[in-house]
Amino acid sequence: MSGMDRDRKNRDAQGLWWKRFLYTVTGANLDYEVGPNWFASVMGTGIIANAAAALPLFSSHLKGFALLVWCFASLMLVGLVLASVFFLVHRQNAWIRHFRDPMMAQFYGAPPMAALTVAGGALLVGQGLVGQELALRIAWSLWCIGTVGGLCSAVIIPYRLFTVFAVRPDSAFGGWLMPVVPPMVSAAIGAMLVPHAPVGGVRETLFYGCFSLFGLSLFAAVIIISMIWSRLAHHGTSGTSRVPTLWIVLGPLGQSMTAAGILGTVAQGAVPAKIALGFELFAVFYSVPVFGFVMLWTCLAILLTLRAHRKNMKFALTYWAFTFPVGTCVTGTAQLAHHTGLPLFAWASVCFFLGLILAWLVAAFGTTKGMITGHLFRPPAGPAGPIVSMKDSSAS
Repeated sequence: MSGMDRDRKNRDAQGLWWKRFLYTVTGANLDYEVGPNWFASVMGTGIIANAAAALPLFSSHLKGFALLVWCFASLMLVGLVLASVFFLVHRQNAWIRHFRDPMMAQFYGAPPMAALTVAGGALLVGQGLVGQELALRIAWSLWCIGTVGGLCSAVIIPYRLFTVFAVRPDSAFGGWLMPVVPPMVSAAIGAMLVPHAPVGGVRETLFYGCFSLFGLSLFAAVIIISMIWSRLAHHGTSGTSRVPTLWIVLGPLGQSMTAAGILGTVAQGAVPAKIALGFELFAVFYSVPVFGFVMLWTCLAILLTLRAHRKNMKFALTYWAFTFPVGTCVTGTAQLAHHTGLPLFAWASVCFFLGLILAWLVAAFGTTKGMITGHLFRPPAGPAGPIVSMKDSSAS
């Protein structure tokens, strides 16, 4: 091969990823797909802005950074929505296939949570760019969209899991939490909107509605987490790219701490004083024990992830499971620091925030590389076989 031919081939390879990306956005290349799992990248990016704004330490120095990240996450959300619309128009059968797939269907909870994450960022940092009035309109709109979409995913996907999807005894994985976590995110973001609701029955109804969403998601998550623990105890892990979804367990835990803390803060002025005091106490009584389990699961998730890494776990979009759940632990422990005033929780939130940044860098690097090569856009070549969990003792 001559030098000119090699140069031309290198230029073509460098430009290939742009063509693939544009083809995906415009829907011109029908060999590529954009599924609901892509919205996890918006969740994982947007939560950085929310976490930076909520930090009890150093948040004042991160305002500009948080605003920049929120803008980036907002653009990602708009871009993915447009790409999904084009993809839906050109390849309706692929969306039907996603909806029928026992694993991919679970990630239909990601788009509502992506919208809710950006809504939270609008309230926390967006006001500095677009003003309070427009930020509130964005937050209310995205909260309504995310709440309705989240309730649909919390009902429809588990119903299909109960009635349609064929699952193995070792099928329970962190992705099962994705459809039921959105109402918990709605509870946290909705609690932030409570002070902006009209005083009286509307504000009180919104407050109790958010607490109901808290319960809806919490009990469903506890059941699923128990099933995941049982699967790990009986069957072990797969060592595949499904392992990062174990981090999703931290999502409902950290988000519930966040929701409980914010509800405790905004209770005054939303409900009678005696009841408001109970919510303030609940924010601490609930969150402290959950914080203990968060620390336990973080240690287990790290060990299981390192084990899978040693087994040459391949990159997939499931790596974004490292981000949003860890971000909710930042906001949850930050709320504990706010209600207790203890440096322990303040510094714990900082440690989780550093972990969040590291996780985002890993996920973003892998995603960028996958976009350049194009393999993240490609649909499965054929029906995938079952993912089998296995313990080290039974590996032979």
